Amino acid sequence: MPQLRAWARELGFSQIGVAGIDLSSAEPGLRAWLDQGFHGEMAYMAAHGMKRARPAELVPGTVSVLTARMDYLPRTLPEGWQALEWQGLRDPLRAQVSLYARGRDYHKVLRQRLQQLAERLAAVVGPLGHRVFTDSAPVLEVELASRSGQGWRGKHTLILNREGGSMFFLGEIYLDLALPETEPLSAHCGECSACIQACPTGAILAPYRLDARRCISYLTIEQDGPIPEALRPLMGNRIYGCDDCQLVCPWNKFAQRATLPDFDWREPLGHASLLQLWAWDEAQFLRRTEGSAIRRIGHARWSRNLAVAMGNALAQDLAPEDRQALREALQARLPQADALLAEHIAWALAR
Repeated sequence: MPQLRAWARELGFSQIGVAGIDLSSAEPGLRAWLDQGFHGEMAYMAAHGMKRARPAELVPGTVSVLTARMDYLPRTLPEGWQALEWQGLRDPLRAQVSLYARGRDYHKVLRQRLQQLAERLAAVVGPLGHRVFTDSAPVLEVELASRSGQGWRGKHTLILNREGGSMFFLGEIYLDLALPETEPLSAHCGECSACIQACPTGAILAPYRLDARRCISYLTIEQDGPIPEALRPLMGNRIYGCDDCQLVCPWNKFAQRATLPDFDWREPLGHASLLQLWAWDEAQFLRRTEGSAIRRIGHARWSRNLAVAMGNALAQDLAPEDRQALREALQARLPQADALLAEHIAWALAR
């Protein structure tokens, strides 16, 4: 394991661990979450059923799971970054994109480097059956991460680490090699409920209980079709994802900067205005989001999200010239808008 840890560090990972494959104790909670419909339109969550908690069913022959985490805060992010993010959320004309999505698509970065780690291991131990994952298959990532000592499950359901907060990605290598399991950590949230109180839409119903259908990350990324009207005003200027529960978490004062340039901000995503992004046609959207996780939502959802944020801006006390610019931009898109976008534009204009 020391050599494996050294390789992982060279590849940009912050930490690795090993979990066993008996996740049966997690199945009742997963089943209850699905039965309550908290997964919303993420039909794949229900389609895979309990396979998510059964690694050897997903990848036959798996006997252990190597878990890894990778910090993603941009290398040049200044101290006091949380305050800067809150400042951005208070600016109704700014387009707020979740921190993790301002750089390169993490799926690509982690998968490539997990594969390299597996190949280095195979070069030492011989032929190795394995598959790498990062948020890309029916895998209980948080469960495996917590069991392998990457951290503990916070009340917002994300993994928290004493040295790294929660601003990191998770990845896994399913192995047909039995590696020694690493010890889990005790939880350190105590009586704190800051994340629950900070959630703009009340998606964290109780500690460790998230209704994805109310989560802004779900609404802006996974939700197909119209965003429920009651939730639109609560979204503010968040057009892709939401970081509020992490920004408010005391443990994120220990969040680490990424060691890789892949997660450096791509302009203008860190500081763009709503009007600046609204002006992108589909070709510009595809070009500017190439290699980004944002690209997968497509121009239609991107425009829908922007229309909601522009409507929320119109509900604020704006300078007359800003109000006029927003209204004119929305109205200019109406003639060519499809039914979905037209409905969101009409809602925005009525604000």
